[in-house]
Amino acid sequence: MCRLFGFRSVIPSQVHRSLLRADNALGLQSRNHPDGWGVAHYIDGSPHLIRSSETALSDNLFHRVSGVVASETVVAHVRKATQGPKSVLNCHPFQYGRWVFAHNGDIPDFGRCREELIQQIGPHIRRFILGDTDSEVIFHLFLSELSRYGPLDRRHGVEDIMDAMSETTRVVREITDGPDAPKPALLTLLATNGTSMVATQGGKELYWSTYKQRCADRGSCSYFADECEAPSKTGFVNHLVFSSEPLSGENVWIPMVEGETIGVDSRMQLLRRGGETDVAELSVIQEPA
Repeated sequence: MCRLFGFRSVIPSQVHRSLLRADNALGLQSRNHPDGWGVAHYIDGSPHLIRSSETALSDNLFHRVSGVVASETVVAHVRKATQGPKSVLNCHPFQYGRWVFAHNGDIPDFGRCREELIQQIGPHIRRFILGDTDSEVIFHLFLSELSRYGPLDRRHGVEDIMDAMSETTRVVREITDGPDAPKPALLTLLATNGTSMVATQGGKELYWSTYKQRCADRGSCSYFADECEAPSKTGFVNHLVFSSEPLSGENVWIPMVEGETIGVDSRMQLLRRGGETDVAELSVIQEPA
């Protein structure tokens, strides 16, 4: 399995602590997830992706990237190979145009159903699959589903993204979780186009945070608001962070339950499906204190 991290904020922020300095930062987690890493961040609306098949913690490039990345949107991942060999093509995140995607999980006996899954992907998209992983196939299936709502280069609303992610999960499970499957597929997914970001908990743990116990920049940040140190009363937040494990520091972390999907749109309005709400209902939420 793997570990993933996603960050979306109203202001460009450094993520060095989350990737290296925190007690359980992503780089430190690579000790148990040594089969490659990737970091994607957005500059002027375009994703910049750096990947390596080396172990993050011992890779000087990872240390350099972690020290310089400052962005409103960041996705990072460390890999423990389950499907496909150790190769840069099999490292997450994956990118297509403005879209960046990461997966934590596994499709058991992937070779048994790989071709059937690929056949669910539009021909104009499936030809861009380059690696061997189930994760990359899932990503291109997600893109295929999202393209039903309009061209992939348009700014899709978060509702479209959630719908596409839900349908992707449904299609994968319909093919993989039959009576012959050794185990159910694990499909914890995260996708962003740089403005919206959506994640779903599909069997592997994922935590989220939108506020801190106390923000160290509360006296100097022009964007500081009540939502930075408490659950939002308006439905809008200044940042949203996803992590496979709670990171040490001031952030208040909340575990997602299986089947729960959470995201923000381009205005940083927080939206949720599943969990404590009806799965069929999209609603603005406020985190429990």
